[in-house]
Amino acid sequence: MSTALRMPAPDEAALDPDAIHSDAIHSDAIHSDALHPDAMRQPLPDAWYCVGRSDALKAGALRAVELNGEQIVLGREASGAPFALRDRCPHRGMALSKGRFDGDALTCPFHGWRFGTDGRCRDVPTLSARDNADFSRIAVQRFPIRESAGFAWVNPYLGPPTGSPAAALPELGFAPAGCVVVELVVEASFDLTTLSLVDPGHVAFVHDSWWFRPSKELREKVKTFTPTPHGFTMTSHATTTSSPVYRLLGGAPSVEIEFRLPGVRLERIEAGTKRVANYTFATPLTQNRTMLTNALYWNMPALNLLKPIARPLMRQFLTQDQQVLQHAQAGLDRKPTMVLFGQGDLPSQWYFRLKREALQAAREGRDFVTPLATQELRWRS
Repeated sequence: MSTALRMPAPDEAALDPDAIHSDAIHSDAIHSDALHPDAMRQPLPDAWYCVGRSDALKAGALRAVELNGEQIVLGREASGAPFALRDRCPHRGMALSKGRFDGDALTCPFHGWRFGTDGRCRDVPTLSARDNADFSRIAVQRFPIRESAGFAWVNPYLGPPTGSPAAALPELGFAPAGCVVVELVVEASFDLTTLSLVDPGHVAFVHDSWWFRPSKELREKVKTFTPTPHGFTMTSHATTTSSPVYRLLGGAPSVEIEFRLPGVRLERIEAGTKRVANYTFATPLTQNRTMLTNALYWNMPALNLLKPIARPLMRQFLTQDQQVLQHAQAGLDRKPTMVLFGQGDLPSQWYFRLKREALQAAREGRDFVTPLATQELRWRS
């Protein structure tokens, strides 16, 4: 099956789903009957986004992060529970992350207002004994926060309940013996960055490092994709041992790659009892800035000796994506349209279908229903 889709670029300032049309006689593509085109330009509002490593949240310490334009302060209570609050004192707008945290309450460094980790104001020390002002109703916005796969995840949604649960958080599935994490900020929109997580065609041209792709020959790839909750999975298949990374595991490892909303790529590699997981998360910081987080886990203690080598190689890999995405964003800023063509681009089209369904399910207060079906795709890479 051959498909072509000419569509506006995944750039929040320009994406117009109502302008999408197909150039093919038959296209498994996005239709033009989208609801809320403005919402399609933005990252999903009701979703879990990675905001950093769990071990970066220390008891008694505060950490400032940015999430889709929202300034958030993270911390960990004395009990060990994490919390996330809007990083703004309602008094004069001071960043609470600049203040103190004693494991129980945050103190604003401007006038000493104190807030519990539930966001409620507990004390305004500048009030006199004769001041009858009631500060019990003053509160800082609190955001849901969870921990999974060694990371903290925040849902920034502040609207009414939708009845459509957000995509599940990624889990690891085995006890890791080691882990390496690399983070890079990409000066590109969230949608454009997320498309790189599902795009198989760029690998041969962007990631052609000797250690990852020693063969420069383009080969026909045939893979089966199946729908999964809020995403799709390239079903488990035996791979070759040509890559030095795979040779470390011995034999012919099986590989399964899953994508799920809002921007999560989960690659799971197995060889007997040996396990490696390569997870990548996209997090919207602002309209045209996205954080890419890459985490590599393994259950073989001997591989810990390779950490000094793995980190720079992972950073090189992620930097390749960063650079090409930033150049692509510059081109889309000049002309915000793209052509999605052929079966290799179908996963990119599926991303927009999934996003559209998530928005519509939330609007209608119903469960998410996948718009995808099992399909075999062919491309060269």
